[in-house]
Formats: sequence, structure tokens, C-alpha cells
Amino acid sequence: MTEELFRDDSYLKSCEALVVSVDDGGIELDRTVFYAMGGGQLGDSGRLRRTDGSEIEITDTRKDRDTGRYCHITGDARDLRAGDRVTAQIDWDRRHKLMRMHTACHLLCAAIDGGVTGGSVGPDKSRLDFDLQDTALDKDAITVKLNQWVDEDHELEILWITDAEMAANEDLVRTMSVKPPTGSGRVRLMKIGNQVDLQPCGGTHVRRTSEIGRLEVGKIENKGKHNRRVNIRLATG
Repeated sequence: MTEELFRDDSYLKSCEALVVSVDDGGIELDRTVFYAMGGGQLGDSGRLRRTDGSEIEITDTRKDRDTGRYCHITGDARDLRAGDRVTAQIDWDRRHKLMRMHTACHLLCAAIDGGVTGGSVGPDKSRLDFDLQDTALDKDAITVKLNQWVDEDHELEILWITDAEMAANEDLVRTMSVKPPTGSGRVRLMKIGNQVDLQPCGGTHVRRTSEIGRLEVGKIENKGKHNRRVNIRLATG
């Protein structure tokens, strides 16, 4: 299994790695700083630099749900073989925007009292869908609340609990469509401040809410009898 270095440190931009396998599905490494698409967050892009200095562009990162194989997607592996050593380097500017937006989505989740039925985390705009019936959402009020938490500069902290503790605290899960992965013995939680938000999450996040920058709430759409889609975007680059 690929060692996912970003789980403990989202700010790692590169790492040395060994190629495990190469095929049409992509390049598998023994360790990586690349986040694979999941939990609504897009997979990382970037490059692999070989020992001779040549580079291979990585356009996406995916993890096979059935096998657990961690694939760095490319259109040209250039005769890369198992056993080769490479330096894996993410597109940091894009990743950092994804980190800001993912943390912003957690704030949005905390601002609206409703189960999350779906979502998408992108580098410039994101959305969450909420299970709400006959509930009016005030776009301006939500914007004020989000930016209040940004200005208050809350710290983010990674916590780990056991699978058993997760099973005994199912109310921590806000996402109705995606359940936290269990089976490895522990589940990662993201905590924002003392009382802002706490929920299972395997994505990448900033260290403090002030790092997100100003946020804007876009359209609030009806997507069915119970679904309300709330769009947010970064007001600053």
C-alpha cells in the first residue's frame, strides 16, 4: 500500500519515492504527497522527476476502491519501470487552493444545520448539498458567518480515533452519501477551533481558518424536494 504522507502534513510539496508498478492505469509509488480524488476533493496534479532530471506530468491522482492501488495518472510514462526512483512534486498553487476550499466547506457544513447529501471541492469554487425541507437559507447571513470564522483565525487539528470509537459516535458524520473509511483500526478527524466543527475527513486542509481568505456564497439552488445546494467561492486568489 502507498504511504500517504499528506495525511499527517498537508504542506509537504514533494517527496522521494520508489516506483512500485506502471501500467495503463497509472504509476504506483511506495509513498506520495499526491492526494487521490475522494470525499468530494479533486485529485492532485504535478510531476514526477526522474534521476536524470526529466519530468513526467501527472494530470490526476486516483485510488482504486476495490484494490486500494494508488495511481498517479499520466499520458506518457516514458519507459518508467518498477524500481526506478523519482521525486514526486505536487502543483502546490492548485493544492493550496483545494486546501483552503476544503476547510471552507467544513465551515459551511458547520454553518448550516442539515445532513450533507453530496458535494464537490474545487480549487476556485465548491458546493455542498444539504438535506433540508422547507428551510429558507439566507445567503448574506451565511457569508457573514463564514467570514467571521475566517477572521477569528481558528486552529485546525488532526485527531485520530479507533474504529470502535467511530461506531459509538456516528453523530460525528455529517455526510449522508460518504461514510468515513474504517477497517484499518483508526479514523482521522478534523477539528476546527474548540467548538466550530469536528468530523471525520481524509482530505487536505490549511492550518488556520485565516489562511482561507475571504469567502463568498454564490447561488443557493433547489435540487429536489429535500436538497438545497449551496455554492461558495474564494473571493481572493
